[in-house]
Amino acid sequence: MAALLAGGGEGEHKEVRGRLSAAYERHIAPAVKLDVCAREATPGGQQAASRRASKAASEWTTGWWTQFAVLVQRGLKERRHESFNKLRVFQVLSVAALAGLLWWRTPASHLQDRTALVFFFSVFWGFFPLYNAVFTFPLERPMLLKERASGMYRLSSYVASRAATDLPMELGLPTAFVLILYWMGGLDPRPGPFLLSLAVVLYSVLVAQSLGLAIGAVLMDVKQGTTLASVITMVFLIAGGYYVQHIPPFVAWLRWLNYSFYCYRLLLGIQFPDGGGYYDCGHGALCPVAEFPAIKAVGLNNHWVDACVMALMLVGYRVVAYIALDRLKPR
Repeated sequence: MAALLAGGGEGEHKEVRGRLSAAYERHIAPAVKLDVCAREATPGGQQAASRRASKAASEWTTGWWTQFAVLVQRGLKERRHESFNKLRVFQVLSVAALAGLLWWRTPASHLQDRTALVFFFSVFWGFFPLYNAVFTFPLERPMLLKERASGMYRLSSYVASRAATDLPMELGLPTAFVLILYWMGGLDPRPGPFLLSLAVVLYSVLVAQSLGLAIGAVLMDVKQGTTLASVITMVFLIAGGYYVQHIPPFVAWLRWLNYSFYCYRLLLGIQFPDGGGYYDCGHGALCPVAEFPAIKAVGLNNHWVDACVMALMLVGYRVVAYIALDRLKPR
């Protein structure tokens, strides 16, 4: 268990050793003493004592919350450098700045450019976390098998700690991205729409990451995982409602599996509330924003349904990842 705090200080190692020693005295030592005494007793008493000793030894030596806390502490120490390394920070911030220059102060009348910017939000943060998450479990596979085989922690505490450490580690860069591009792009400057847009983008990040974790846990191979992820992202990109607005009915169901499609609809609904008003559609005529081709193709309603479907995907993908990890066996 001391390996769980690798890289920590000497005081932390002493604290963990003290906890393990206390747990041994509380859970294991009585069973061992009982077994020793039973060996000197009758055969029937020896069998009963052995059963009691086996039952006691099979119990976890630490509680679920203790395992969770230690794993969270280790995860934060290990992943802070990975999540905020200079290359990744430069990648995200440079893309945000360049996109902000391309969409600089887009006027409200330029609906095509504004819808394109909203779609870029949904696509970039729908696919970027997906690829990063695919690598997670295949790279941690040897460590996970070794530590679980030694009975260090429950799988549920490992998965829960992973989800907990994802929140501060994986949502920082998307927040900075939105802060830069949202204001440079000239989207709705009111605090309400901005905060809602930020929440939707972060929501999409968690769903995308959940899909990546599920792919990685099921395949447990980096090459296979990235290949499948590239196919999924390409299909989702095309079926996202922006590039192809009239999808044939026999493949129209693809968009309903696309979480970036729901994110796109939610962001459009935030930027164009109550139908979005009217825009100049040429020759001095005013047309409803809801009838603009790029917006009409996806619609501006049923936002609560979109949010609920994304919630189901968020939970469903992580359940798939948990089941795949539970069935994980050494090669």
